[in-house]
Amino acid sequence: MTEKLYYTDMYGREFDASVISAENGSIVLDRTLFYPTSGGQPNDTGILKATNGDIHIVDVRQEDGTIMHIADGRVDLASGEKVHGIIDWEKRYIHMRYHTAVHIIDGVVNNDYKNGLLTGGQIYDDHARVDFSFDIIDKDLITEIISRAQDIVNSGLKVFQREITRSEALKIPGLSRTEPGRQLIEKLPVVRIIEIENFDFQADGGTHVANTKEVGQIEMLKIENKGKGHKRLSFRLN
Repeated sequence: MTEKLYYTDMYGREFDASVISAENGSIVLDRTLFYPTSGGQPNDTGILKATNGDIHIVDVRQEDGTIMHIADGRVDLASGEKVHGIIDWEKRYIHMRYHTAVHIIDGVVNNDYKNGLLTGGQIYDDHARVDFSFDIIDKDLITEIISRAQDIVNSGLKVFQREITRSEALKIPGLSRTEPGRQLIEKLPVVRIIEIENFDFQADGGTHVANTKEVGQIEMLKIENKGKGHKRLSFRLN
């Protein structure tokens, strides 16, 4: 099992690790800062410095608890070999900013608009999208939601993680606002929570900034009608 350093040190950029296995360009380490694609947040990229030179990591995946670092070609690594990892910090940080922005928008909708819920989202390198369950949505409503979200951003609230047991999590209404998320909580012995002080908390497995001010300015890009009860907002951060 790989130690997930990105949970305990979300601002970490470099780390040392030992190779567990390396086959067909897929590397498993005993510990890593590389975030695997999960929950709408893209994977990290970067390099592993090894005895025989730099290895460029272009993809990171997690399957059955195993985190696989995918190199851009063949690798020459032995089990037990020491490597030094460096993640692409600029890419990671923009993902953190967008992920926290999604949580803020979700919190605004959950707290202030009881006729709709945020039902999904996806983060990219230069924008993000969120899906809502509103039957009707227009530019005025989205402008209002973004304005309230921006107020939270500008308030400079602390963002932090904590862990609770599954039994505790199941007693908290709305800890996960999607059915797959609720089903996942039922399977986890420990549930990780991302909390924005005095505003919102959700079960979450991603990385986030430490203060809402780091999110920056939220700018609406477009609104799409994906069918009844399915509306989509795309936005970017400045």
